[in-house]
Amino acid sequence: MMDWTPIVFVTFKALVLGTGMFFAIKWHYDQGKKDKDKAKQNRAVLRASGKVVAVFGLLLLALGIVTFVVVRTVGLDMTFP
Repeated sequence: MMDWTPIVFVTFKALVLGTGMFFAIKWHYDQGKKDKDKAKQNRAVLRASGKVVAVFGLLLLALGIVTFVVVRTVGLDMTFP
């Protein structure tokens, strides 16, 4: 019974990812046809990606601090060998 499970799941994953890639490429192609003000769009994309990177960095820093506090509170040994 377990022999067919990976085959079904890998096939399903390939179909879902293939469909997603098709529609992503189609959407980008259609957006490229619109092309009104390319410089304004590029600035907006760069601004949005900068915000995403900043939020990710802050979340990563917060996760590190929380992990450090929890490890110290529990009393785990954090020395390097």
